[in-house]
Amino acid sequence: MPSDPGSRAGTLATPDDLVDVAHLVTAYYTGVPDPENIDQQVAFGTSGHRGSSLRTAFNETHILATTQAICDYRKEQGYDGPLFIGRDTHGLSEPAWATALEVLAANDVTVLVDWADRYTPTPAVSHAIIKANGGRQTGSGLADGIVVTPSHNPPSDGGFKYNPPHGGPADTDATSVIAARANELIKAGLGEVRRIPFARARAAASSYDFMGEYVGDLPSVVDVEAIRAAGVRIGADPLGGASVDYWGAIGERHGLELTVVNPLVDPTWRFMTLDWDGKIRMDCSSPSAMASLIGRKDDYDIATGNDADADRHGIVTPDAGLMNPNHYLAVAIGYLFGGARPGWPETARIGKTLVSSSMIDRVASGLDNGRGKPLVEVPVGFKWFVPGLIDGSFGFGGEESAGASFLRMDGSSWTTDKDGILLCLLASEILAKTGETPSRHYAELVAKYGDPAYARVDAPANREQKAKLAALSPSDVSATSLAGEPITAKLTEAPGNGAKIGGLKVTTESAWFAARPSGTEDVYKIYAESFRGPDHLAEVQAAAREVVSAALGA
Repeated sequence: MPSDPGSRAGTLATPDDLVDVAHLVTAYYTGVPDPENIDQQVAFGTSGHRGSSLRTAFNETHILATTQAICDYRKEQGYDGPLFIGRDTHGLSEPAWATALEVLAANDVTVLVDWADRYTPTPAVSHAIIKANGGRQTGSGLADGIVVTPSHNPPSDGGFKYNPPHGGPADTDATSVIAARANELIKAGLGEVRRIPFARARAAASSYDFMGEYVGDLPSVVDVEAIRAAGVRIGADPLGGASVDYWGAIGERHGLELTVVNPLVDPTWRFMTLDWDGKIRMDCSSPSAMASLIGRKDDYDIATGNDADADRHGIVTPDAGLMNPNHYLAVAIGYLFGGARPGWPETARIGKTLVSSSMIDRVASGLDNGRGKPLVEVPVGFKWFVPGLIDGSFGFGGEESAGASFLRMDGSSWTTDKDGILLCLLASEILAKTGETPSRHYAELVAKYGDPAYARVDAPANREQKAKLAALSPSDVSATSLAGEPITAKLTEAPGNGAKIGGLKVTTESAWFAARPSGTEDVYKIYAESFRGPDHLAEVQAAAREVVSAALGA
């Protein structure tokens, strides 16, 4: 009987775990998707189209069609400025980047690529778009961008993400149009796709110093002077991703005591420890994937990790190891809104996703000497924070999956996409300015507000059940209590903006759960939290399954 893949979690990958990169790239060019197979169509989730060439879900056909669809979309929208394009270190990213250049150039799009043809983190692309547009969202010459990345996904996956002129992830008003047009082009045999040879396309592209512009601008958003003066010893692990050059440049440019823990780039990620399910996954919020860095926690004052496109952060401290992302978000919010950013507007709000910890709610309520700071709860997806980060009405936007960004010192926009590098540097600023690690700050929050138990689990659901879950209304939930407490709210719309959450959230005085269908697997996700401890959390999770099953008629 084969062993449980999860039993190897946290152990170093073996040769049997590694993807055959040559086979992966060959499949990219030779695989032809079936336009009638829903699993082989272009589909934009919360972070673009993702898939593997080995499953005929991310092939040259998909990228040709999607890039042409983006060209058509930006023409319809009147976006005639430059398009910034970056890529991460996944094996499929460079082939897809090259394909995209061929289509963009054939459509006479002014393309800006990294001057050294190196890797570009997602936040560096967002930063470039915002700088180019100077805060404008209308008029001529607007810039936008593409990031070729599947984020933290396994090495066999590819990803393709579009960022419009606001610099953040495209909303469904753009992605639904782009995906529909791309699938239409595939079904028609790509006859309307314009393309020129790569050599001509690359020669037509202009160079842009993504790294120099991003790294040089960091003092406008994080107190690097304080970090340098305090001599904070930083260990930064890019996890083989796109931030690999950036961390060395940050240390050198700003005179920080910073060590790049692992400077290696390898599309097999042979140096990774396996994630919870025995897969290689560059998830910097996972104790299993971050096991190597956690093992070196005593070597640094602050150790950090980023996923492959550096839009996520992982914070490791000597006293606590890897911080839970929810814990760090609560600390970051308490620090930033607790006086560390006097240049921010008094009205700046805190943005959180509805599946993030309620500890954030308690921290927000306790700010400003108990008068509180406004908190806005939105559906899952960083796109919901974009308008507020653009106009400065959100000081901070963060989600439970270790993605966040915040405003510059003066209250203007920094990035409107998740910035893992920034959040990692903030951890060092917190230590430098307060003398305490973020994990010690969280212990103080626990002493003040309680110690919540939080977890996410999956439950089986077929396609029909997932569709029904996404369309639930509060009246579909007949339960009046949850794990021994009266239900205080049944939500299918986010309280912060009234947007559909694509699922259900149920709250009580001391606990809550949220259920959302997975976009890639036959399961639904149950997020749950209890301020009454792990045993009560288990009761909440069990009750959540019963509530959802009853609502689905399962």
